[in-house]
Amino acid sequence: MSQWRNWVAAVLLIGAALPRPALAQLLPSSRAGASAAQSPAAPQSFGAPLGFGATGSASQAPITPNLLGQERTTVREGSATEAEGGPTVTAPLGEVDRRPGPPTAVFGAALFTRPVTLSSDAPNPSYVLSPGDRVSIRIWGATEAEITSAVDSDGNIFIPTIGPVAIAGTRAGDLQRVIEQQVQRIYTQSVQVYAVLLNVNRIGVFVAGAVKMPGRHVGQASDSVLDFLTRAGGVDPSRGSFRQIELRRSNGATSRIDLYSFLTRGVLPPIRLQEGDTILVGAQSAMVSVDGAIRNNYLFEMTGRSMAGRELIELAAPLPSATNVVVRGTRNTLPWSRYATVRELAGMQLHDQDSVTFISDVPNPSIRVSIEGSRIGPSVLIADRDITLCQLLDHVAVDPQLADTGAVFLLRPRLAAAQVRSINEALDRLERQLFTAMSASTGVAEIRASEAQLVSTWISRGRRIRPEGRLVVAQNRHCTETRLEDGDTIVIPERVETVMVSGEVNSPQAVLWRRDRRIADYITAAGGFDLRADESRVIIRRASGEVLLDPAEGPSPGDELIVLPRLDPKNFQIARDLLNLVFQSAVAVRVFN
Repeated sequence: MSQWRNWVAAVLLIGAALPRPALAQLLPSSRAGASAAQSPAAPQSFGAPLGFGATGSASQAPITPNLLGQERTTVREGSATEAEGGPTVTAPLGEVDRRPGPPTAVFGAALFTRPVTLSSDAPNPSYVLSPGDRVSIRIWGATEAEITSAVDSDGNIFIPTIGPVAIAGTRAGDLQRVIEQQVQRIYTQSVQVYAVLLNVNRIGVFVAGAVKMPGRHVGQASDSVLDFLTRAGGVDPSRGSFRQIELRRSNGATSRIDLYSFLTRGVLPPIRLQEGDTILVGAQSAMVSVDGAIRNNYLFEMTGRSMAGRELIELAAPLPSATNVVVRGTRNTLPWSRYATVRELAGMQLHDQDSVTFISDVPNPSIRVSIEGSRIGPSVLIADRDITLCQLLDHVAVDPQLADTGAVFLLRPRLAAAQVRSINEALDRLERQLFTAMSASTGVAEIRASEAQLVSTWISRGRRIRPEGRLVVAQNRHCTETRLEDGDTIVIPERVETVMVSGEVNSPQAVLWRRDRRIADYITAAGGFDLRADESRVIIRRASGEVLLDPAEGPSPGDELIVLPRLDPKNFQIARDLLNLVFQSAVAVRVFN
């Protein structure tokens, strides 16, 4: 009997890897809609007349794509399911490559990743003139003059017969217009003016502290602090501060600069640099790391010894799904952790080396279920998470002339993953047994080597099997009360009038179903048993996936007759072990209902 079950397991497991269209039992969704439109029969939902024990009818139960209804809290005894147990972390849209876990990048470090570019002496029309800039002015007509001069410390240039003209603070593109206005105040007759900025005043600024290339750097007087920091290689993210930057003047005046204002709001302090200024980047302050359901997955720097949770929330930008946080750190030299809501985090004080993880810790009150096969209406339903298969089927409209409502089955992603894992574990055990077997003699070793080569080929093919995660839910063509899970797919096969005969027969084919035909009649129609057939081992697999090991009655429309082969395991010991392992894996993944 155990060998018989082993053979059945092998056939079922290999059959699970076959695509469903190969069974010629399902109707694609597009065809279902077309067939329903042409059928004279009125659409109806799954109900008592179809054998599912439900109370709805087509006229009373409309197609309802959303079954969520009024929100309510469901309390169950026992352990939580996979969908209910534990918090989840979802990465923001567009960041599919984000690595899970704590961040490693310091917020703001990307400011200095571009290559350093030297400033050009070529004037920019938007450049604002300042003392030290050199301009060229030529006047002709009623009077003539040609001047090349630098803007003095008062922001003026001197033009003979005109006097001092204030041009500091003027845009380079407006220089000609300003000079013309001043000349025409004195000479009302026709006078032509040509004025151009020759070169800008270059200044030297010292950049010191935690930067990659400290020293004196040359640039334009209109350059910003960020420009000079870039020339110095930028703030060293491993030891420098983005929030404690100081500008020192030769007269002792100082200004503080926080680059977070620029990073978050695009604001830089309106400071005009001068010759001999010093930019000092301070040492890195206290840091806090943030990860999880957030948009900004970085290490953030504090301005002091602590940071308000409200400030961290603004910097991290949590996703709408974030409901709670897990805070870990050190308090009084001892490890410390706390679980809180996002609102509670806003009132907390965070300290150096704290780690904050944003999570979504509220279970989804609804699930998403897809409908495939012979259906009418929507292909996706949203329902309460505690809904059962039979309850949901009352809201699925079908054409009773086309849909085989007694052969419904489920495709469950979680079950498919379990099937893959179980198959691989069984194959691993078989492989270890195959290559660690001891041989008593050279002849036995040669036989085992031949067996090992043959079975290794089968193992490599077995690892390529991709189970569909089918869950048999129909027993004797009646619905089984099973709770649905998020991501389930309900498959409603199309009615067919054939029986597929396969296995060890001379001509595997589909045979028209007739009520008076027996199993032997279908096998005869397929050419009879071949030489390798075991005539006592015939199984029936329903369209739903239900398996009858010892069928007492003939097949129904849409069933598959499988004739198993005959093999004496005594002559091939490893085959017996292989089948035993395959059977164990088949039971583990619930091939049998």
